[in-house]
Amino acid sequence: MGSTSAHSNEGLGRRDLIKRSAAIGLITVPTMSFLASCASSDSGTEDKVEKGKTSAKNPLGANETAQLDVVIFNGGFGEQYAIDAEKRYNAAFPKAPKVKHAATEKIQSTLQPRFNGGTPPDLIDNSGAEQMDMGVLVGKKQLTDLTALMDAPSYDDPAKKVRDTLRPGIVEMGQFDGDPVWIMYYAYTVYGVWYSQKALEDLDSAYPETWDDMLALCAKAKKKDIAGWTYAGKHPYYIPFSLYPLIAKIGGVEVLDKIDNLEPNAWKDPAVKTAFEAYYELVQKDYILKGTPGLDHIQSQTAWTQGKALFIPNGSWVENEAAKTMPADFNLAVGAPSSMDASDKMPFGTLWASGGEPFIVPQKAKNPQGGMELLRIMLSEESSKNFTSQVKSLTALNGGTDGVELTPGLKSAVAALDKAGTNVVNPRMQDWYVKLQKEQIGVAGLGEMMAGRATPAETIKKIQGYADAAAKDQSIKHYKHQ
Repeated sequence: MGSTSAHSNEGLGRRDLIKRSAAIGLITVPTMSFLASCASSDSGTEDKVEKGKTSAKNPLGANETAQLDVVIFNGGFGEQYAIDAEKRYNAAFPKAPKVKHAATEKIQSTLQPRFNGGTPPDLIDNSGAEQMDMGVLVGKKQLTDLTALMDAPSYDDPAKKVRDTLRPGIVEMGQFDGDPVWIMYYAYTVYGVWYSQKALEDLDSAYPETWDDMLALCAKAKKKDIAGWTYAGKHPYYIPFSLYPLIAKIGGVEVLDKIDNLEPNAWKDPAVKTAFEAYYELVQKDYILKGTPGLDHIQSQTAWTQGKALFIPNGSWVENEAAKTMPADFNLAVGAPSSMDASDKMPFGTLWASGGEPFIVPQKAKNPQGGMELLRIMLSEESSKNFTSQVKSLTALNGGTDGVELTPGLKSAVAALDKAGTNVVNPRMQDWYVKLQKEQIGVAGLGEMMAGRATPAETIKKIQGYADAAAKDQSIKHYKHQ
């Protein structure tokens, strides 16, 4: 893992690897018309380009003269890293036209007509607030199996398969159900409670390792007219970035597994109640920045970088996304959930880290081998370093940071991973059940509670009802931890 971890993976089983892995960006549920069209359209299936000859330099058999069509989510990571990799693709295949590149913040609405017509791009960075529902895409067999990419020689060392160069858990995250690999999570995201080290130093304080210390620090900040917390009020599914690992810390990772598996009464576990009540205390004691429920992710991040609040639940993309408003001396850092008490099942340092920025090759792509070859290039050390240097985030490549000057937030994320060791959790709710996670658990559940309009008990009852309904819904594919 290069500078990100010195821990051996020897002896880790599939389950342990998944716990060590890191999910994925922000998702919304697509419209039913989109889902129906994905499932039913048969046009475009005869338009695939002829596969090229395989060779040491072209192990996947990409067509050397065919157009490659790529659509990138233009969010916190921007698009330049992809453009740079596309240049390397064109250099490798000089007879091919220049890669057709598009970038958008609206993945689903931009690509819906193309999926409807059976002419999707060859490679998609399926991320952002309009991310297509990955569980549905997998369940409806709309994606190309990327196992050929996983088993191809890696770009830098042909003696190693691509799968053997990836961080623990990345392959497993893309599998969903069984052996096929449907998604390549390119970024490696650390989630948690993000803060300014300078802001804490100005209060003569350190990051609170216990919840009592957290409340005391928030009270201290309030006297200085600084809020303890803010969050993306319009997108309250950001709250689980720190809340889910807190639940695991209190009750053990098995509590999150039961929630993911849609098991009966999973949300009624005492660990959930304790975590919800802790966050609700922030509301009751007026430690949330006023107006937060009306803020989107950019507005809440801006208020936070302006020093109006100490803490914000977020992912490691925030360093790049909030760079324009972040003071030079901000000294960005990330903290793991604060401990509740000595009865917590997992130690302080437990956090959520997982693969993010999911790349997919549609099943009806014209040039699927080209799409996979571009991913192989992106998983080279050169492309990985370029990504990390540009956007201040790690990639799925197990390494790729040698010689790269790590920014404050990235240094803190690496240190957090080192401290966590094997105590890294990876809840799958947000990529298995998008509507449940975003609209119901997030907006209708946690959003109402953190706005002070529902108690923890009411929220737990409501969310459990949503989970029970999802478990009974035979129109969606159900997934379970293996």
